[in-house]
Amino acid sequence: MLKIWLYALISVFIVSIISLVGIFTFLIKEQKLKKILLFLVSFSAGALFGDAFIHLIPSVVEEFGCKLVVPLGILTGILVFFILEKFICWRHCHIPTSKHHPHPVGFMNLIGDGFHNLIDGMIIGGSYLASIPIGIATSIAVILHEIPQEIGDFGILLHAGFSRFKALMFNFISALLAIVGTVISLVIGSKIQNYTLFLIPFTAGGFIYIAGSDLIPEMHKETLPIKSFIQLLALVLGIVIMLLFVVLE
Repeated sequence: MLKIWLYALISVFIVSIISLVGIFTFLIKEQKLKKILLFLVSFSAGALFGDAFIHLIPSVVEEFGCKLVVPLGILTGILVFFILEKFICWRHCHIPTSKHHPHPVGFMNLIGDGFHNLIDGMIIGGSYLASIPIGIATSIAVILHEIPQEIGDFGILLHAGFSRFKALMFNFISALLAIVGTVISLVIGSKIQNYTLFLIPFTAGGFIYIAGSDLIPEMHKETLPIKSFIQLLALVLGIVIMLLFVVLE
């Protein structure tokens, strides 16, 4: 169990540190940043789909069988992330804020992002309880979609009037809730039998929702053939990376 705690806490700490990535956007020209985000969004969509369908769902079915709780957990994950977006006014956005692409006020975004980070932490902790390889694969999927996400969040806070320092600090404090979520999962998971039976399908549902409703639509906004082809390659690459974890296990 100590090994699981160590792996999980290191992983979630890396995820939290990613919240500081916004500062690097000032070192990159806007056009180059857009090209990087174009690749990252596509790559993370593939990684999320791959982790859900290649690791998470098969692992829980293999361990517990095709119980009704599995599809119900997937649907619950989809619904919870829908509620986060619909009612807490927060969404996975990877486009810098501008007058043509407005966002909710800064503190509203921080509240929604805080809930999301807490859930991310619980997801990482629960994944490591299932197995260390699944935990690593899920952490990588979370990291990949957090990089463009945190760039977007940083832009939202600047647009809301935060200074660069305050934007970084508030974003980092929000990200630390992921550590709280991981600890909650590890503590609860060690006391509640079959904790992962629900949390793993829930994670898969959340990943499917993020990739399908947020990332794929953003990819469709690009219509140039060559860039669309790059998106396709990045999407497939994300899936292949998740597949390699199964091959190398």
